[in-house]
Amino acid sequence: MNLDLILELLGIVGGLGVLVLAVRGRLFRITPVFCCYIAWCVLSDVLYFFLNRYSSYFGQNYFRIYTIEMCLDSAFQFAVLVELGWAVLRPIRSSLPRHSILILAVLFALAGAVVWPVSAYMLPAKLHPSAVLFVHAQQTVAVLRVVIFLGLAAFSQLLSIGWRNRELQIATGLGFYSMCSLAVSVVHSHQTVKSHNYYHIADQIGVAAYICSLIYWMFSFSQQEQERQEFTPQMRNFLLAVTGAARGTRMALADSAIAAPRKAGKP
Repeated sequence: MNLDLILELLGIVGGLGVLVLAVRGRLFRITPVFCCYIAWCVLSDVLYFFLNRYSSYFGQNYFRIYTIEMCLDSAFQFAVLVELGWAVLRPIRSSLPRHSILILAVLFALAGAVVWPVSAYMLPAKLHPSAVLFVHAQQTVAVLRVVIFLGLAAFSQLLSIGWRNRELQIATGLGFYSMCSLAVSVVHSHQTVKSHNYYHIADQIGVAAYICSLIYWMFSFSQQEQERQEFTPQMRNFLLAVTGAARGTRMALADSAIAAPRKAGKP
């Protein structure tokens, strides 16, 4: 049994372990998208387990399957980040205006637009032109995961979350894996595919980092979660002011759009 097979099996078993603990701990009530994402990762790992062994039977369809999977995975990861940010706001969600989660998604999308040119420098060397866009999107989401993890860790006291809260535990696992995958991408960007052995070793390190995140989640989700604390008054007022300002801006834009046709209709 070679190392690649061991890593693949550990990834499948670890994903199943995280999924079982998440269901047992009713984590789907707080982060249903994350739970669905773990299930999706397990299904993807099982799919590639068979595809890698029977790739000759699929031919060009293998690349099509890979492309579709990458697109869905990037969309899933972005949804997980939005859900994670929404879960952090649990203590004040009842005070937030309607559709605040959409505002959060737009803010994350804008952050992704800022990160997009930066992540271009982390693309692997000699990447096939048809795969550049999908890999670029994955790198952008990976950078966002790292930024969100660092933000939550840095402002954990103001946000009233600790290492025993599920939100920070999820962000920590995502952040660790993302930092390792980005490091592997940077190494790849200075390698050539001709140096196949070193290129593949870097990929194995990335898979091992993902397995470490699964192990961390299994350990964390098997522990009793700490009760979520309320925000500090300063942070609560700040967040409500931000959402209120965003709502006011949205209403002003809507009023402008309605008023424009009226002015155009005047004699």
